[in-house]
This record gives sequence, C-alpha cells and structure tokens, in this order.
Amino acid sequence: MADHDTNGQAWLVPPSAYLATRPPEFDCPAKPLSLYVAMRDGCRLAVDVYLPQQSGGPEPDSKLPTVLILTPYYRRFALKGGAPAGTETSPNAAKYRDFFITRGYALVVVDVRGTGASFGTRDSFRSPAEREDYGEIAEWIVAQPWSNGIIGSTGISYLGAAALFLASTGHPGVKAVAPLFAVWNTYVDHFYPGGVLLNRLAASYDQLMIALDHDRRDLLANYAYFRDPSFAGPQPVDEDAEGALLREAVAEHLGNFHMPDFITEFRFTDDRLPYDPNFGAPSFSPYNYAHAIREDVAVYSIGGWTDGAGFANGAVARFLSLPNKRQHLLLGPWDHGARANVSPFRDAVEPRFNVLAEVLRFFDHYLMGRDSGLQREAPVHYFTMRAEAWCAAPGWPLVGSTRTLHLDAAGALADVPGSEGEDRYKVDFTVGTGPNTRHERLAAEDTRDYYVDWQDRDARMLRYTSEPLSDDAEVSGHPVVDLWLSSSEGDAAVHVYLSEVEEDGTVRYVTEGVLRAIHRKESAPEPRQRWSWPFRTFARADAMPMPKGEPQRLRFALLPTSWTFRRGSRLRLAIAGADADHYAQVPHGRPPLLTIQLGGAMASVLTLPWRSGAGS
Repeated sequence: MADHDTNGQAWLVPPSAYLATRPPEFDCPAKPLSLYVAMRDGCRLAVDVYLPQQSGGPEPDSKLPTVLILTPYYRRFALKGGAPAGTETSPNAAKYRDFFITRGYALVVVDVRGTGASFGTRDSFRSPAEREDYGEIAEWIVAQPWSNGIIGSTGISYLGAAALFLASTGHPGVKAVAPLFAVWNTYVDHFYPGGVLLNRLAASYDQLMIALDHDRRDLLANYAYFRDPSFAGPQPVDEDAEGALLREAVAEHLGNFHMPDFITEFRFTDDRLPYDPNFGAPSFSPYNYAHAIREDVAVYSIGGWTDGAGFANGAVARFLSLPNKRQHLLLGPWDHGARANVSPFRDAVEPRFNVLAEVLRFFDHYLMGRDSGLQREAPVHYFTMRAEAWCAAPGWPLVGSTRTLHLDAAGALADVPGSEGEDRYKVDFTVGTGPNTRHERLAAEDTRDYYVDWQDRDARMLRYTSEPLSDDAEVSGHPVVDLWLSSSEGDAAVHVYLSEVEEDGTVRYVTEGVLRAIHRKESAPEPRQRWSWPFRTFARADAMPMPKGEPQRLRFALLPTSWTFRRGSRLRLAIAGADADHYAQVPHGRPPLLTIQLGGAMASVLTLPWRSGAGS
C-alpha cells in the first residue's frame, strides 16, 4: 500500500487536506536576483533571492516572511548553450522555490562558504565558521526592504542541519526550522554509528564534494542527482556575467578539506585536532549548540525509518533534547530524503506523502500566523510498515509496553530464560549486507529497492529464532539487545539484525544495530542528548579494551522502526562481527572468537517495544 496521509487516522486534518486549502496564488520570477553578500572576514557568499510575483490574483505583501535554504550542493547550475527550454537549473532547491514562493514567502538560497559560486575554503564538515555566516545572512535578510523580519529554514540532510545551526545563532528573526532527514550528533548519527566508522561513506562523500566544489563536471556525471548534460557548473551571480569571480571562487575551493582525512581525526568524541584543541567532533554537530537555540523557536523534525545508520535517531534525540514547547516529530517509511518508500509492502516506489505540505503547514502557523490547525494535532506522527498506516502519539517512546525474548540453546529466542550455556561464533570479516541497504542513499546512489537480497544474508551469522507468533504484533521504537559476551581479542564490532521469518520461509529485514565493544560503558544521557535508549559518550576517556575471554555486558539499541509482525511469523535475531560492505574492520586483521552467554545471571536478551494484536 501507499504511504499517503489518509492511510490511518493519525491527523485531524491530514497534510494533503491542508494543502488543498493553500493553492498557489503567485508566480515565481523567471530568475532570481543574484548577488554576493560579504561576511565579517570579507568572504563573499553567493545568494539568490526569489520574491513572489502577481499571478492575476492578490498582490504579494510588500513585507514577506523568508524561507532560507543553506546548501553546499549549488544554489543553481549554469547551463550550456543550446540547453533544452525549461531545463531545471536548481535540482537542489527547486522544490522549495516552487512550493513556498507561490504561497507568499520570499526564498533565499545560499551557496555556503567554500561551495558553488561562494568564495572561501571549507575547513570542516559543517564548519563553525559556516554557523557564524548563517547569523550574518539572517541579519542581511531582515535588513532588506521586502523582509518582515521573520525567517524560517528547512532542507534535507546537510541543509537540515544547517537550519539548526542557523537557529543556534540566536538571531531573533529565526522563528521556525524544519530539519528534514538531518543529524543531531554527526559522530554517532552519521559517520561512526556504534563507534564504528562507515568507511566507504567518507570516500564517496569526498568524491561528490570534489566534483561539486572543484567544478569537476566529468566526476559529477557519475551522480544521478547532477548528471544532466546541460549543466555547466555553478551559476555566477548577476554582477559576474563573464564568470571571472566564479573562477576565483572555485580556485579557493581547491583548498577544501577532504572527508576521509578529516573524519578519521575523530576516532573518539573527545579527540581534538592536533592544531586546534578547541575543535572536535561536537564542533560540527548541531547538538553541541542546542543551548543557543531559543526556546521560542519552533522545530519540526522529519525523518525516515531507513535513513542511513542513525538519522532517525537524530530526529528522535532532537525531539527529546530540546526544551522547546513548539516541537513536532514525523517518521515515515522512507530512505534518506524520502526519495523512495522503503516498505516492502508498498504499491509504488515514489512516496505518496507530501513532506513539504506538512512543512508548509508548520511555516504557515509559525511564520505567517495562520490558523493551520497544527496546534490541535498530536506532536508525533509515524508510519507502521505492513499495517501500512499512519499513527499519532503524544510523545516518545511510542509504545509503553515491552516483550523480552531470551537467547537460548539451539538457536532459540524464548519467552522464558533457559539453562546456562554459551554459543561461540568465529567472526567472518567477509560477511556483508550487500548493495541494497539503508547506507547507499547517503553516498548519493540512486537506490530504489531495499534488502531484496536479504533471504540468505544471515546464513553466516549466529542466529536465534522465536516460536511462531500467536497474533499480529507491532514493534514501534528502539529494540534493545542486552548481550553478555567475551572476545578472544581486545575489541570487536558487534552487528545485530532483526528480521521477520514468515510462514512460507520468506525473510524480511526489519532493522539493525551495531556497537564497538570498547564503547560498552554506559553513561547518563547528557542534557543536549536525552536518548531514551542506552547512552554512551564514545569518548576515548570511557573506552575499555575487552578483557580476553571474560564476559562483558554490551547493551545497545537497534535503529528505531515501526513494523507489524504477522501472526504465524517468527522473529529472528542475527549476530555478526562485520559488515564488509559498509563498516571498517574491527579489530584490524584479527577476526575474534565471540562467546555469547545464555541463561543464568548473564542471560543475553532482546527487549522489544511491543503492542500485541496490532493487526495488519
């Protein structure tokens, strides 16, 4: 079935119904006003300004609220001579342009420092220097004759985190931000889930940014999002008709940081750059600046259940951490950016849910002061797969009850503890999850079908399977594994996968989690990171090598999901020590022998957020 917002009864007024009350009233200009805006250090940022035009209807207000888009992926492309009429020059920002300008908002799109037609050099992924730029751009906006002094910001991934950086500048004009598919803690939500490096992600991101920042059109053709043969690099600003300034800006970009070199400076969250003791992994994470986000700023966090290895965690952690009363959370059956509906029970790849309709409703309420009805809706909405329905909740966690299954002898997952024992598993470093996973979309790969080859993927893992379910059951939230295990080496990467085994033997991937064993120490959540699942700092100061052969407790969450298990199906938990397709090897060249404890005082268990009889 589809993910349309009329499936289920989650909303009093579904986003699509609200959108029907807000038809386009204005035209977009044929092209924006484009100019450079100088920052405090003289660095010039390329800015596009779009204002609504009259379309036979009402005249636009002379003073408008502004939606600000901050992007490293080109605000606009230049076109080659002879490009087909109507070629879209702004694949990154066009959807915001067409959606918000036609409904009475000004739109400002900025090439962030060191990208596009902007000058400067990127010294970091989401540099603190960029954060300062955002406050200055906000100040520039409110000084313009068309601005009413009210600003909102949104965007997917980097753009969503940039919206949070903008809010954290404390600029009084910023009233609402809608981070879409965006991290909260860049270390654990993005590059080091469970403390294990996603090694191929760093390399693939670097290649994309070289293609963009260095204006390498030969490389850019490798990416589905940017391979239009009509594209001719970043669009110069209006004053730079011959592109001389653009060429100077791109020359500066050649000094930009490289992700594989940069991200490996931060193996632990308390590592700092050797040449800058104040710069660490928190420096490029939105959570680090949470204290500076004013409590009156409205925040709408939107994400997908199959978004990378932690982006949904980022949305939930942000919702739990910020004290802002004007908070909303939406989690759907989507990959990164909702480019695909990932539910295996879908009837179409393309999502039928209009994310921007809900963002419009949010901005209308907090930026325009319209009665959009948002204040009467539940603060949390989520989609349950197989039930194929939207649900509403008053907060997080979504489900108040749990079910605990015990890892038992002969590969069983049992409702009651079994006798004491142990299972041994020799880690195979060639085990992987394949090319159709939650990770590929982050590398700008145009993945559409997810986990279609999962049937035998867990055959070389240690597996535990339950008895058939007597009724349908919904699992919504974070499953948590509590393992007692020992390692023959001083470290291990413990990858855990939850699947559904249907009556006919079909195996469906549900979710997964990973933890590097040296990060097993748990801590109380920090005020800026109020997790509802086991928290750890991932700091070098808290890292502990595994005492060889001595069982240790590793309690950690799998990535959140909402999934209805069918009556007659079995639950399967599979444990591996590697994902060769995505994660770094731990420990290097030393595949450990893992020993899992069963029963007794060191019983290993799986605890699920469980609602029986959910129906399918």
